[in-house]
Amino acid sequence: MKQFLKYTLATITGIFVMWIIGGLLLFLTIVGIVAGSSEKTPVVKPNSVYQLELEGTLVERSEDNSMAEALASAMGKSPEKSLGLDDILSNIKKAKNNPDIKGIYLKGGTLQAGMASVKEIRDALTDFKKSGKFIVAYSDNYTQKMYYLASVANKLLVNPQGMVELKGLSAELMFFKNTLDKLGIDMQVVRVGSFKSAVEPFINTKMSDANRLQMNVYMNSIWSNLLSQVSESRKIPVDLLNKYADEMMMFQPATKLKAYHLVDDLVYSDKVGNIIKAYTKDDYNTIKHSAMTKVADNVTVEKTKIALIYAAGDIDNGDDDGIVSKDLVETIQKVAKDESVKAVVFRVNSPGGSAYGSEQIWHALAELKAKKPLVVSMGDYAASGGYYISCVADEIVAQPNTVTGSIGIFGLIPNISGLNEKLGLTYDVVKTNKMSDAISVNRAFTPEERGLIQAYINQGYELFVKRCADGRKKTTDEIKAIAEGRVWTGADALKIGLVDKLGGLPLAISEAAKKAKLTNYNIKEYPEKEDFATKFLKNFGEDAETSVLKARLGDQYVIYKRINKIQQMKGIQAMLPFEMDVQ
Repeated sequence: MKQFLKYTLATITGIFVMWIIGGLLLFLTIVGIVAGSSEKTPVVKPNSVYQLELEGTLVERSEDNSMAEALASAMGKSPEKSLGLDDILSNIKKAKNNPDIKGIYLKGGTLQAGMASVKEIRDALTDFKKSGKFIVAYSDNYTQKMYYLASVANKLLVNPQGMVELKGLSAELMFFKNTLDKLGIDMQVVRVGSFKSAVEPFINTKMSDANRLQMNVYMNSIWSNLLSQVSESRKIPVDLLNKYADEMMMFQPATKLKAYHLVDDLVYSDKVGNIIKAYTKDDYNTIKHSAMTKVADNVTVEKTKIALIYAAGDIDNGDDDGIVSKDLVETIQKVAKDESVKAVVFRVNSPGGSAYGSEQIWHALAELKAKKPLVVSMGDYAASGGYYISCVADEIVAQPNTVTGSIGIFGLIPNISGLNEKLGLTYDVVKTNKMSDAISVNRAFTPEERGLIQAYINQGYELFVKRCADGRKKTTDEIKAIAEGRVWTGADALKIGLVDKLGGLPLAISEAAKKAKLTNYNIKEYPEKEDFATKFLKNFGEDAETSVLKARLGDQYVIYKRINKIQQMKGIQAMLPFEMDVQ
């Protein structure tokens, strides 16, 4: 017994000591990261080159990832890298205007990003070249999106043993119906819109004809835009690019890449410096992306402001990284009251979500619009609920490859009676009124219940259509002719009047300034970014849990996220097809 107590006490003591040591290491790591982040403003040396490493995940706005880095270091893992689109665009502009920076080096990687965001960066690089400065791009291997981005470079390089992925676009949807059938779960769907395909993964085993049609149309639109820009930069006819894509270039010899003029040269990474030196005419200094973000942009302080409000992610679907309608409404109301703000750019990058939350945001924007000009800038997605909150604007600016439209709504309620039967569970009900047990997950809808829900969905759809009609100055019949939940690219949306102009965030800001008749102004971003301490206290447990789940589930974490997303849904949804993977 003494031995048992001895070993038990030793084990408990060991665990306690390990917790203390682990906590101390984490604390010291965090302190080190925070101390490192408080560096002095970097000085750009003469004859410098801005190095942009295209690696990690692209997000709308940069985040303080100190906590995630600390957790990863404490667990002995490399932190997940993310790049903010806002920082990249700002750095490219600073590089263009700084006389000490002679060019940009795009260091290839596998940056995960949406097509519209990639085009936003590409447009900024095209504008950078107008200054007469150079761009050199190198990668061991180019994904299709990264090749599209890098094709803007003056010199496009790849490793002699590397690859260029050029194969055309494909989209893959995951379907849950067979799995749900095995579990005994029937997803009861009520929707408006023959193209409203967000529910298809739960009721079909493949795409409907309507969904296949819309996906073909918008993917061909995106591919056409990509090819036209690569063609212009590389001086290769579009029909030849399609021919090369059919050859599956990533499995062709690298020498063929040069012969087809898809790249300018085949070099190893250690030779890139000499090629850059040929442009700088002398030894050069490198300023990396993280340092460049800390370089002062020399903007004159103005009292007059244009507010830039970000709305990124799902709407009210339980994700703190998405759009919380209540918080966003408060931000919009704050901006509306700020007399120094003379115009507003509303940056939308959302596939939609709660119809109720979308309506609350729409109302707040309508109140703001009555006081000051409102311009919407669309990112990768501004569809369904994302379009709902955009349609009120004085003007809408989208990229040609933005995914938008999807004007339609749906309700999704599971019937788990089959699962209950498999588990041997039974239920009995006592109720005071006829509809007291309505919308139970333990049985199928009655015809009366389905009729009530369909009427409610129809009412929501009519309101959505009216919001679009009023915002776009069209009749409801004109909107319904292009609605039905159908998805459009920005290029096609321009043709049918769902957007006004094609371009990125800089164009939207310029249009807002014109509407407010401003020449001198500063940009004020909302909501304010959270500092390290706030983010740490708010998300420590959540980030730790996410790190553990990713480690345990590996590639299956994506499936877990999709299932969790379904569980978080509440009420009527205005949402794009789930997790539409375009490759």
